Amino acid sequence: MATGFMEVQLVKAKGLRDTDIFGKMDPYVLIQYKGQEKRSRDANGQGKNPVWNEQFMFKVDHVGSNDQHKLIFKIMDKDLYKDDFVGEAIIHVGDLLAQGVENGGAKLQTLKYRVVRANKSYCGEIDVGVTFTPKVEDKFVEEEIGGWKESHKYLSKISKANI
Repeated sequence: MATGFMEVQLVKAKGLRDTDIFGKMDPYVLIQYKGQEKRSRDANGQGKNPVWNEQFMFKVDHVGSNDQHKLIFKIMDKDLYKDDFVGEAIIHVGDLLAQGVENGGAKLQTLKYRVVRANKSYCGEIDVGVTFTPKVEDKFVEEEIGGWKESHKYLSKISKANI
C-alpha cells in the first residue's frame, strides 16, 4: 500500500450555466476524494466565469483498482436559502497515483475538464491541476538513532578495561 498527498490546484471555470435569474452567480466548488471533502471560497459576483486560484491537499492511500480513485468537483451557486447545483466534473486519478508511486511523484498540468449537469449535458469547463507526492517510508538506520552502534563499542571497551 502506498500513501502520500495529492495537491489539487483549482484555477477557474468558464461558460457555466447561470442558475440566477437576477444578478450574478456566486459559485463555489466542493472537491471530493474517497470520503474527504474540501470547499473552495465563494467567487462572489463572478457569475459564469469564476476564478478561484486555490490549492487543496488530500491524503491518499493507493489501494485497489484505478476506478476507485477519482476527484469529483461539484460546482454550486451560493444562494440565500438553498444553494443551486451548477454541474460537476470528474477526474480519474488512478493512473496518476500509480505513476507517482513508480516514479517518486507525478503531475497533471492544469487542464480543462468538461462540467456536466445531472442529465450529463455540457454546461461549461473547469481548469484544474493535480500533483501526487508519495510519502517516503522511514527506513531503520542504526547510525541515525543516537549512534547505538558506537555506544555499544564504547561500553564493550569499558567492560573489558574493568575486568
